Amino acid sequence: MKLTLFDLDHTLLPIDSDYAWGQFTIEIGWTDPVEFARQNDAFYAQYQAGTLDVHDYVRFAIDAVRRQGATNSIAAHSRFMRDVVQKNLRPEALALVAQHQRAGDEVLVVTATNEFVTRPIADVFGVKELIAVQLERGPDGWFNGEIRGVPSFRGGKVTRMEQWLAARQLGWADVDSTFYSDSINDLPLLEKVRHPIATNPDDRLRALAGERGWLILDLFSKS
Repeated sequence: MKLTLFDLDHTLLPIDSDYAWGQFTIEIGWTDPVEFARQNDAFYAQYQAGTLDVHDYVRFAIDAVRRQGATNSIAAHSRFMRDVVQKNLRPEALALVAQHQRAGDEVLVVTATNEFVTRPIADVFGVKELIAVQLERGPDGWFNGEIRGVPSFRGGKVTRMEQWLAARQLGWADVDSTFYSDSINDLPLLEKVRHPIATNPDDRLRALAGERGWLILDLFSKS
């Protein structure tokens, strides 16, 4: 099996979809603009620095969705897709995914952003298999702010991929694996696959990829 994995934010999209969703909740009046922006910026800086506590972040990031409930949240996400995501779809990224699909690869999006934000985005790319941060649901059937299972963040991406492979009675040795990512946070999975591709890489990943002789792909300019 040829297995092709894509990170999402700053890899297939020139934006961070999680951060952009947070900014969108400010615009539609769901969150206090000053306090939310302060916390969102602080968490984003921690992510870039590799110091993020993903459980704390998800509680923060999903809080407005939890409070608004399913009907309002799903409607708002549709607006988010139209007003934000669609404007940030790059033909180069769509073509790259389609190229691997036409070649018969098993294509997955593997992201540290939660499933509520990313499932519709993966659908736009035509990718059925999504590994994202899974969200627990409370007695009312809606998200309660906690993470379900292993978060697909840093080394958790390796764990989640190994769970995915094991469910198909496969291991890493059974697949010809490629992973496209922009972030040093994804180093554990980049080191696990046969073909790591530093895509629109941050400064630390670009330097490391150069040292190790990994392919560097500048697919587009990042926002």
